[in-house]
Amino acid sequence: MVVAIDGPAGAGKSTLGRRLAEALGLPFVNTGLMYRSVAERALRQGVDPDDGRALASIARSIRFALSDGPLPELRIDGREPDQALTSEEVETTVSRVSRHPEVRAVLREEQQRLGANGGVVEGRDIGTVVFPDAHVKLFLAAPEAVRAGRREQERGGGTESGAAALARDSVDARTIPLVATPGAHVIETTSLSRDQVFEEALAVIRAALQGRGG
Repeated sequence: MVVAIDGPAGAGKSTLGRRLAEALGLPFVNTGLMYRSVAERALRQGVDPDDGRALASIARSIRFALSDGPLPELRIDGREPDQALTSEEVETTVSRVSRHPEVRAVLREEQQRLGANGGVVEGRDIGTVVFPDAHVKLFLAAPEAVRAGRREQERGGGTESGAAALARDSVDARTIPLVATPGAHVIETTSLSRDQVFEEALAVIRAALQGRGG
């Protein structure tokens, strides 16, 4: 089965996605890291973030795969995603990279390949574009202030990281409307603990499985 998790930055997609993948015995694919890897390489190679054709070429040059083991996760050129992918420079550039249709087309094909045999896939257009027929669609939501605070904690307490995440959402929304797709179960995470978000999501998945008779 494919579980699609969408939502804005700081809503808790990665935390929930990894935990669900562990519980369900499915691969976990963080698609945001794929866009970040293109942005990081473009910065390193001095490629203009506004050059869609050159960025698509970079995207095609990167090898995306799943790791071995009990929780298959994304590998980039055979390695775990590097800490450089979460730098402020990448944070402020990735939206300029991801807005190009050429880049999205390359990475969409890779994401569909990685999830072809099932998985928990999280991002911003998974339930709408990448896996529109996903068995379960979840959309995580939270107010901007809450999401900014969470991103600051994730990035070590710097307020710039929270502001950068919100700015990125604003830019991304011009390309990918950050709204729940029809049929998605919306989870408002503001007042819920991580355990509560997990239990609600798992209940939705169990209901879907029962509806399919398995």
